[in-house]
Formats: sequence, structure tokens, C-alpha cells
Amino acid sequence: MNLRGKSCLITGGSSGIGAATVLALIDKGAHVAAFARRPPGVINEIASNVYYGTGDVARPEDCQRMIEETVSKIGGLDVLVHCAGGAAPGSLLNVTPEQWHRAFDVHLHSIFYLTRAAVPVMKARGGGAIVLISSVAGLRGVNGAIAYSVVKGAIPQFVRSMARELADDKISVNAVTPGVIRTPFQDYLLPEQVQNNIENRIPLHREGTPQDVAEAIVMLIANDFITGESLTIDGGMSMRMV
Repeated sequence: MNLRGKSCLITGGSSGIGAATVLALIDKGAHVAAFARRPPGVINEIASNVYYGTGDVARPEDCQRMIEETVSKIGGLDVLVHCAGGAAPGSLLNVTPEQWHRAFDVHLHSIFYLTRAAVPVMKARGGGAIVLISSVAGLRGVNGAIAYSVVKGAIPQFVRSMARELADDKISVNAVTPGVIRTPFQDYLLPEQVQNNIENRIPLHREGTPQDVAEAIVMLIANDFITGESLTIDGGMSMRMV
């Protein structure tokens, strides 16, 4: 897919991977509508030609509105990148039912709401591309974050199922699976944990950047012969057994 002039919706577009993806798509000549629960920060000064809206992906009515707003404000919908997310801490015995259900609403049910609303628009335009955000936590699990690990582990199967279902409509569906990426999501890590990641857990000996992930997202959108895949972007961390 040539991205010049294409209409792209990015959730979680005000910071981190979402904001980096907004800038990467703008750089390719795309029209972008970015949504987040809160108004954007510094990115608003960098990419003033982006349409910004607010909404909570855990709410089906907000997801439907985001699709409709994108079509209305930037003239259509060719690409959906779902970056919105958030932490979901808690082990099996201390996670609350409310935390468990919120994790599913934000990370998994939102995919259903957004793609169900987006696909008819993409079909009418002759095709499109969908990219979702999984996590290495979904590959190996994370101690003390059972809900997060479970919902992220479900995303690759959702991708495979949708890719099969939508192939005849020329809609590609893929995911990226980031490891440790330096975003506000990682601010809870202590300096010694960061150092341990760099020295002992990540073979390439650095944390990833939002730009690393955004570049991979753009590649998956642009290459319309890739579908049903989950691309791991973790500096080799998931290869390690410790």
C-alpha cells in the first residue's frame, strides 16, 4: 500500500508508540486521525495537520464514534492502528474482578469493537490494513500481571482469525509484539531494573524506542503481501531463557 493520501486512524495516538506512529505515517504522506482518552501533549505542536479526538476504547460507543469521526474528518478509513492500552497489574490471587474485566475491555474487547466498525468502511474502499499491538508478555507471561499476559497472548490468535476472514476483501491484519520500549508505560521500572534489562535480558543491550516499533508498523501497512503475522520487536529478549 502506498501510504500517500491514505486515511489512517491511530488509537493511543497522544504518546509513546501511538504518537511515534502518527509521525511516521505523516512522514509517508498519510492523513491521520489520532485518538486518546486525554488530549495530546507535545505531539500536537509537531504534527499540527493531524486531526485529534478523544475517546475510551473500552466503550463500544466510543469505538464506533472514532470510526465515524475519522471518515468525516479525514475523508475515509484505509488503515487502523490500535495502540491504546495500559498497565494491568495483579497476580492470580490479588487481581480484582474489576481489574481483570478492565484489562479485557481495553486490550481485547476494544479490538472487536474497532474492527467490527472499521471493516465495512475498508471493504467499501476496496481494502485496507489493520495493525494491533501485542506484547512479549503474551508470549512468555509476566509475573504479577496475569490479566495483561492473557489478553496480549490472545491478540495473535485474533490476528490470524481476522486475516483469514478478511483476505478476500484485501484487508491485511497483523500485529507487532514489542518488548521493553522506553515509553511512559515503563516508568515504573527502577534504575537497577532498567540496567538489568540492558545488560542481561536484551541481547542487543538497549531498550527499544517508540520509533523502532512505529517503523515496523509502517512496514506492515505498506507491504500488503504480509497478513496474519505477529512481528516481535524486542532486541532478542524473547530468545532468552532467563
